[in-house]
Amino acid sequence: VQLQASGGGLVQAGGSLRLSCAVSGRTFSNYGMGWFRQAPGKEREFVAAIGRNGGSTAYAYNVKGRFTISRDNAKNTMYLQMNSLKPEDTAVYYCAVKSGITIATVTSRYDYWGQGTQVTVSS
Repeated sequence: VQLQASGGGLVQAGGSLRLSCAVSGRTFSNYGMGWFRQAPGKEREFVAAIGRNGGSTAYAYNVKGRFTISRDNAKNTMYLQMNSLKPEDTAVYYCAVKSGITIATVTSRYDYWGQGTQVTVSS
């Protein structure tokens, strides 16, 4: 299984970015997926998760209302639309795939990880 995250970059506070995660090597539509992030000196933290059909989603409290997770099973791709970005959103963002159809908010539930994409929000 391979995950390729992209779409990161440098943006001013209040701006937007859309991250993508392309998955290959397994039947994409059978599995839940998630986004996590890790800032320097901090542990990796949950951002958002989505069930296999996109009908179930979950968000961290500090991104709810600003970020939207979605997936296109026909394209084997997951997205994270990030609006109203804040400097504290600066981190490396990772996408991950988990076994089973349910969503999960902890790193230990995920089996495969992408390489990460850097998001930097300037004040």
